[in-house]
Amino acid sequence: MQIFQCQSCAQRLYFENTLCERCGHTLGYLPDAGMLSAVEADGAEWIALARPDSRYRFCRNWEEKGCNWMVDVAEGQDFCAACRHNRIIPDISLPENRQNWLKIEGAKRRLIYSLIRLGLPHPTLASGEPGPLVFDFLADPPEGPHVLTGHDNGVITIALKEADDAQREAARASMGELYRTLLGHFRHEIGHYYWDKLVRDRGELDSFRALFGDERADYSAALLRHYGEGAPEDWRENYVSAYATMHPWEDWAETWTHYLHIVDALEMAGAFGVSVNPEVGDEAGVETKVAFDPYRARDVDALIEVWLPLTYAINSLNRTMGVPDLYPFVIAPAVVEKLRYVHAVVVRGRVFAAGQAAPKTPSDGA
Repeated sequence: MQIFQCQSCAQRLYFENTLCERCGHTLGYLPDAGMLSAVEADGAEWIALARPDSRYRFCRNWEEKGCNWMVDVAEGQDFCAACRHNRIIPDISLPENRQNWLKIEGAKRRLIYSLIRLGLPHPTLASGEPGPLVFDFLADPPEGPHVLTGHDNGVITIALKEADDAQREAARASMGELYRTLLGHFRHEIGHYYWDKLVRDRGELDSFRALFGDERADYSAALLRHYGEGAPEDWRENYVSAYATMHPWEDWAETWTHYLHIVDALEMAGAFGVSVNPEVGDEAGVETKVAFDPYRARDVDALIEVWLPLTYAINSLNRTMGVPDLYPFVIAPAVVEKLRYVHAVVVRGRVFAAGQAAPKTPSDGA
């Protein structure tokens, strides 16, 4: 994620901002330009100061304060590039539903930002393209089974209760998870979506199985075993999380999630000019700084080289505040190899989305 600047007064802005507090300009995000822009009304349309030659309108969800993204009028769309993926949203006339839906929409926009930055295909249901990406945001019915967050053939369901901080934290603690967030759910489930599109559908099963295992293993049996017996004691040597040990599909999705964690966090660190230069230890005096675009990294090693020192520093800062580590995970060499594979799939997916011939063999080129 980036930080932005108001085109009217140069105030620093953040992705979720809707109003410049210094000059009072309304703000809108332009996904076609990758910019948060000050905007000025022009009748029923808006002039974006970042792109004054175009005319925009706000996403229809802006009226519900559920979105700050804009649509180029020439596109003829009511919803923005992120909200076009929505198929079902909860009854937002109910105050609690509305509050939780707003949180879900915020996490979703950060996910779509990453997909756009990575250059990955994400067709909508209305596009008519094969394999559309669809979101259902569902509240538990008054009677009947609880909604489960998950992915099924291109449809990602997010249970509305996951936006309730107390319920989500209770679930995290009861399930012994190190980390559980709305954005994490989106990143995990989109991993399943891209496994279908970029691994299964592009003939990558042999290379996948060589590293992650055979996904044809009985998923239901694996689920029962995981929650009955737990993860192996030595899971940290080969997996990024305990849940990743459950089944090759979950190992992939968890590894994919961490790849997105890393590239997005490093982009923000770079935007702030964050550098790490420890004064003690073997690396004393060696400065680590994000001096490249993590979304276009040449290889995984370039990401890991700066990511690990950054997590050490951030985790230490968290502890000074008496809060848990921001990144409570260990990236073992075996996990680096899996991240390397994810990176290669992303690169091939980006090339494929651009309509170019993509290499078949996993590689780290970007």
